Amino acid sequence: MKSKDLFNLAKKVIPSGVNSPVRYFEPYPFYVKKAQGSSIWDEDGNRYTDFCNGYGALLLGHRNKEVVSAVKKQLEIGTMYGAPSASEIDLSKLIIKNYPSMQKIRLVNSGSEATMTAIRLARGITKKKKILKFEGCYHGAHESMLVKAGSGSAHNGISISDGIPEDFSKNTVVVQYNDTEQLESVISKNKDIAGVIVEPVLANMGLVLPQKNYLKEMQKITKQHNIPLIFDEIVTGFRLGVGGAQEYFGITPDITTLGKALSNGFVISAVGGRRDIMDQLAPNGKVYEASTFAGNPVSVAAGIASIRTMTALKNKLYPKLEQYCNVLSRTISELADDMRIPHQLNHLSSMFQIFFSNSPVVDYKTSKRSDTEKFHRFFHHLLKQGIFIPPSQFETAFFSYAHTADDIEKTVDAYRHALKMVKN
Repeated sequence: MKSKDLFNLAKKVIPSGVNSPVRYFEPYPFYVKKAQGSSIWDEDGNRYTDFCNGYGALLLGHRNKEVVSAVKKQLEIGTMYGAPSASEIDLSKLIIKNYPSMQKIRLVNSGSEATMTAIRLARGITKKKKILKFEGCYHGAHESMLVKAGSGSAHNGISISDGIPEDFSKNTVVVQYNDTEQLESVISKNKDIAGVIVEPVLANMGLVLPQKNYLKEMQKITKQHNIPLIFDEIVTGFRLGVGGAQEYFGITPDITTLGKALSNGFVISAVGGRRDIMDQLAPNGKVYEASTFAGNPVSVAAGIASIRTMTALKNKLYPKLEQYCNVLSRTISELADDMRIPHQLNHLSSMFQIFFSNSPVVDYKTSKRSDTEKFHRFFHHLLKQGIFIPPSQFETAFFSYAHTADDIEKTVDAYRHALKMVKN
């Protein structure tokens, strides 16, 4: 059965035919049959070089042998316990070794669950109500964070989701990223801020990088006002290095959330932070959080194998990712320059995104000025050439360790063709 037929069937049983809004694109998304390494194949027999990369989760590529082997071993002895296992301790130790700011860990299932817990902790220890976030940052699909969020929310033009009572949204304070003066001003005037949550590198409005010393200034301001700083490293964790963005930029947040690359495609996330903060969680503390599937042994096995593999390979892994990303980004930008196509190409480590815009993209407002209609056409031209990037302008493309020099050559040719097709 072909993708079009499957989509028509899906619409009858799944809202809008997809289980996450970011997966939809017109006229219908392709349906995946299998994946391996840097490639995925659809039900129509087409092969794509994958730069969507599970929205950043597949740092080691599809079906990494070390991760798959660890999962197979676990499947032979159990899939679900509902009781603690020693492997949860092993995974927590591995995370703490790479993230010293995370003195204790609580394993959860999704990024949304992790950020929800982080926010609840911040409110619990400060006894304050308001959370400060940055316009265009996406921190999961829960009430207080679906206010001027990025990712699919930005793509679909939803500023505040229906179904969220005003009582939730009024306790979310929104400021622009990369604006230190505004951050300082808003915090100084508002004495009821329980925490500041940020993607240290914004990956849900395209890719937006922190300007020089911005994160250090953010840390300084939050410390001065005794406000917990939450680093949402669901995307950047393990992707900018085994120690994530906090190691990369030299920042020590109070609370951190991890996901995606933590398990290379399996369902698990983590929230961790200072010991005094994490000890507020139930059952000994008064901040309640619980989940039947937390610490699922299959996902934990995948997490342990992923971290061990990334750590063993780190001297080759991260230099390769950065080199490939630099080469591809520079080449794409040169092609666009030669064709006199106004553009911005933001990239860092293994992450990149092109914006069809005359002005630098440094925050949500400047990202929204880009030509999204042109990007939509550009995406489809790339897809026809066998290159799969996220279908939204407000997402980020990712490299994996499985990508090859041949993949880059093929991708350059595809970008050259797609740029020509959207030139006018």
